[in-house]
Amino acid sequence: MAYLEPSEFVTKMVDSGESKVYMSTKDTVIRAYMAGAILALAAVFAITVAMKSGSPILGACLFPVGFIMLYLMKFDLLTGVFMLVPLAWLDKRAGVTTNQVLRNWGLVALGNLLGALTVAFMMAFIFTYGFNTEGGAIAKKVAGIGEARTLGYAAHGLDGWITVFIRAMLCNWMVSMGVVGAMVSTSVTGKALAMWMPIMLFFFMGFEHSIVNMFLFPFSLIMGGNFTISDYLLWNELPVALGNLVGGLLFVGLTLYSTHIKTSPKRVLNTKAKAA
Repeated sequence: MAYLEPSEFVTKMVDSGESKVYMSTKDTVIRAYMAGAILALAAVFAITVAMKSGSPILGACLFPVGFIMLYLMKFDLLTGVFMLVPLAWLDKRAGVTTNQVLRNWGLVALGNLLGALTVAFMMAFIFTYGFNTEGGAIAKKVAGIGEARTLGYAAHGLDGWITVFIRAMLCNWMVSMGVVGAMVSTSVTGKALAMWMPIMLFFFMGFEHSIVNMFLFPFSLIMGGNFTISDYLLWNELPVALGNLVGGLLFVGLTLYSTHIKTSPKRVLNTKAKAA
């Protein structure tokens, strides 16, 4: 499976972060749009499979197909650029400034949102036959998920906000492992397997992904979810985006970069004491 050593693929992570900063506005938004749309399709697919089969683990096992497709096509998710682009800034790559990092994040977020919203409206149209019928069991399920992940957190106040923040950190810890997984192998099979494992884990555990939620909550509102856009932004999207940023950068980006690129000096052993 042509496994690469960390010292090799971490350099690829920094190179990838740099390349995203230099990408044109058009290319950045289009790639992000496609990523948001594909991930949204994967989310509704996984929910449908879980409901029709009665097996949530089966839905979680199949959800990564969307993530694998979009990363093989080099499309970008906000969760991935949260982790990759700051590494180019830390590495002092030419032209990579704080403003350029923020510009990239903003464009990717915009593209992801537009893609996710497109699929939300398309799926709502399909489930309701052009908004002429109720959405059925799946629409009811999604509406309930939207309520639970906004009003459910709000009911616990600050503790609820911290809970969703931590869930988001754990999510992008795993998602960023999937992003890195795409770099550890030079074969498609190796890339897919390395991406599949952490993505399945995050989805089954119900961790919070800001881009999945850009689809899930608008879709839930269209399907009759009893919460407001303000509830969604305050009690989900805001803490989730912040948690995704911290989790991916702290647990994956910085740990790999600091231990494989900016390594500390090796220890000097006292050979005489060791021999004694």
